[in-house]
Amino acid sequence: MVDCGEGTQMQLRRCHIRFTKLSCVFISHLHGDHCFGLIGMISTFGMLGRTAPLHVYAEPRLEDMLNRQMELFCQDPGYEVVFHPIDPTKQETIYDDHSLTVSTLPLSHRMPTCGFVFREKPLLPHINRAVTDFYGIPVSQFDNIKQGSDWVTADGQVISNSRLVNAADKPRSYAYCSDTIYLPQLHQQLKGVDTIYHESTYGEDNMQLAQKYFHSTARQAAMVARDAEARQLILGHYSSRYNDEQILLAEAQQVFPNTKLADELAVFNV
Repeated sequence: MVDCGEGTQMQLRRCHIRFTKLSCVFISHLHGDHCFGLIGMISTFGMLGRTAPLHVYAEPRLEDMLNRQMELFCQDPGYEVVFHPIDPTKQETIYDDHSLTVSTLPLSHRMPTCGFVFREKPLLPHINRAVTDFYGIPVSQFDNIKQGSDWVTADGQVISNSRLVNAADKPRSYAYCSDTIYLPQLHQQLKGVDTIYHESTYGEDNMQLAQKYFHSTARQAAMVARDAEARQLILGHYSSRYNDEQILLAEAQQVFPNTKLADELAVFNV
């Protein structure tokens, strides 16, 4: 999960996401709309009997505040909350498992802020069932074949691995650009990312406010996506002064056509 606003646990229920599926929370910065929901979610998980650890990644100042809240509201949630301090001013890998890496992306806001880049690791190829079935290769050998093994038939014929598999899917990547003023060089760190979420608080009619409060316009977000050669852009974090976010969408699509609006419960393919 990236950021945790108020009522997050309620949104998880509406989305029918199993609470046990959530293992990590990445907090971009310490403005309330990005972290006020964390203690409520932690408490709810405890009341529902969670036992697996929950890992929280955020700048160090959050750790003390979170510990104090837990002392007051959920001293013994029944599971461990593991805090991982991060440096929002550095671009570095903060999470790494068998299938995914997560890296910080330094941004510029009114307080220390970073985004996050999620990258899948190279995937294994697909089994070519037409060939494996023809040679009667047992399913128990599929993992070895995916790892690059050839197959030797009973009469000694070697079936090369290239015939037994089809190309793997391209690893996906996703960048979350939280609250930030427009950074002209940001695209260099996002080159080739499939999907970019970028805040778009204002339209071009409020450029001065964007600069004053260290936010971006929809057009500026589109410029980042265009220059990064991304596949799609998702806009979000709209100012309440816009009753119709289609205005922001239109401004962005003039620069980067494959732009979409984030909305409550909306689902996007990376």
